[in-house]
Amino acid sequence: MTSKKRDFLKFTDLTLDEHLGLFRRAAVLKKARRERRCVNTMNGRTLTMIFEKASTRTRLSFEAAMLQLGGSCIDLSAGNSQMSRGEPLPDTARVTGRYCDVVMMRTFADARIEEFAAHCEVPVINGLTDGGHPVQILTDLFTIEEKLGSVKGKTLAFIGDTASNMGRSFTRAAPIFGYQLKLASPKGYHPADDVVVPAKGFVTLLSDPKEAAKGADVVITDVWTSMGQEAESKQRLAELGAYQVNPDLMKLAQKHALFLHCLPAHREEEVTASVIDGPQSVVWDEAENRLHVQKALLEYLVLENERRQE
Repeated sequence: MTSKKRDFLKFTDLTLDEHLGLFRRAAVLKKARRERRCVNTMNGRTLTMIFEKASTRTRLSFEAAMLQLGGSCIDLSAGNSQMSRGEPLPDTARVTGRYCDVVMMRTFADARIEEFAAHCEVPVINGLTDGGHPVQILTDLFTIEEKLGSVKGKTLAFIGDTASNMGRSFTRAAPIFGYQLKLASPKGYHPADDVVVPAKGFVTLLSDPKEAAKGADVVITDVWTSMGQEAESKQRLAELGAYQVNPDLMKLAQKHALFLHCLPAHREEEVTASVIDGPQSVVWDEAENRLHVQKALLEYLVLENERRQE
């Protein structure tokens, strides 16, 4: 008997227990990697990666994850496929689902990946869209729990363009994990009400970056100009200039506070080199953890889907 497959298109697609289960499994897989022990849970399975946005960490981490689990990986860049010549997205999705066991898609509009997933018979993972970056938030929360223990009850400060896909994803995750999130942005750079209202009681919108950083357990930022916003770069630099994460701002946070950045980073714009390369920064552990968390996610979605089809 078959049943509906599971996708991971947004952070709320999984429950708290499922997220925590992924964290536990990611820790096991990370230890196995450090000890050079082979894990072959994806033997005979294939991941197709569809890129409509440029990528470094997403491509490297997903491909390495699948290969290290004994599976295989296909890189399908949109520009080198029939999608660039106008093939309907549902047709591409139907065919791709017949060739592989799981798909990771990195694209622009959320509606595009939702349409793809609706017509693909295997699990689809959001590798990044304009509306969210759930695999990165999964990684960031795993990194926080690895360093500081449970994120529940802790205070996270996101400073800069909090309407970004990262800001929206942290907002959606707050009521699930029970942390307090302070979003510090100038006017026009906070997430919309449809993102903030469901997180009421867990999210505070601020204009003062110092107020956000004060007492925080984790300080987070991201680039001020994301892919597709290049024409706005000069305006964004001017409007966000006062929201740089620098040593003075970090001093307002807890002494044990971590600094997170999903990368790529523009040093001396959203963050100074002294912070991102300093002792409170865990960005390289954060980047590595993409590999281990995504291994756990691939296992969970693929093996659960197989069980559902039995």
